[in-house]
Amino acid sequence: MEYRVLAINPGSTSTKIAVFDDEKPVFVETLRHDAGKIAEFAGIIEQYEFRKELVLKALIKHEVELSSIEAVVGRGGLIKAIASGTYKVNETMLKDLKDPSLWGRIHASNLGAFIAGSIAEETGVPAFIVDSVTVDEFEDIARISGCPEIERQSLLHALNLRYCGISVAEQLDKKFADIDLIGVHMGGGISVAAIKKGKMVDVNNAVLGMGPFSPQRSGALPIGDLLEMAFSGKYTHKEMINMLTKTGGLIAYLGSDNGAEIIERIKKGDLKAKLVFDAMLYQISKEIGACATVLKGKVDGIFFTGGLAYNEYVTKALKERTSFIAKTFIIPGEKEMEALTQGGVRVLKGIEVAKDYQ
Repeated sequence: MEYRVLAINPGSTSTKIAVFDDEKPVFVETLRHDAGKIAEFAGIIEQYEFRKELVLKALIKHEVELSSIEAVVGRGGLIKAIASGTYKVNETMLKDLKDPSLWGRIHASNLGAFIAGSIAEETGVPAFIVDSVTVDEFEDIARISGCPEIERQSLLHALNLRYCGISVAEQLDKKFADIDLIGVHMGGGISVAAIKKGKMVDVNNAVLGMGPFSPQRSGALPIGDLLEMAFSGKYTHKEMINMLTKTGGLIAYLGSDNGAEIIERIKKGDLKAKLVFDAMLYQISKEIGACATVLKGKVDGIFFTGGLAYNEYVTKALKERTSFIAKTFIIPGEKEMEALTQGGVRVLKGIEVAKDYQ
């Protein structure tokens, strides 16, 4: 039996929506929102009725009857740190999503549960979130940083990594919960995760912390030099954060975060572009090697996903350095809409049990 699932993935000025019948897409669309219109709302949560109406109009445009939807899945936002999986939308979750004190801010992804919950309530179907951005499955040993005042955090592309991990398990004809993988998501930020028996037990901080530099982020830096910069008086705290998370990495060195464009420069003989880009791939490979030690060398597979995984230059270089560890799999692109819908489908089919958020 096929199950029809609606997925809703809000961003700062857009809302991605999709309807899937099991794994078959009915439609996928990105609804763009005028920044001026968004600015009219008092806050992010206050936008949910506006965005919900646009989702309903899109369903009508694509001739999808609301009554045909059997579950609604929203992007999981900034809630408490939780294990991976599919969670039922409930009042406790909605309350936490309104609370900026949990993470110091409210993100557009917080709207996912509100929109999904509202549509689901009107139609009498279940509402879920899948693999929230706050997924944390670290083992205790991974949290120790070396400085008691600082604890290592689980910040990663959990939604895409888990979905791709499940896909690799199927290709290996094994259960995701029975294998050990290294997952590499390569977008504006880069996550390299050790996945042990289906749990993401260690990862570089994909936002601001350890690991390789990325198209937009600086990654791990020599601490002494970073402290000198921070206390030099040249930069404010906000400027430092922006430099390290939005204009670092490839942008800082090469003025671009477009991997395909940079590879074209390399093909035309740009030696600096080649050195910097290869250095990023070198650092990603080192992080994969580190994850192999977390799994004690017993790795069933390494998979590469995200936008950069489309490029053969990238995947070939990474394979050359890491294929001795385990078989490699290429799953290019960001599979967020597939991941959301399939999280709902797995619950409807009884493959997984939806968890209660507490």
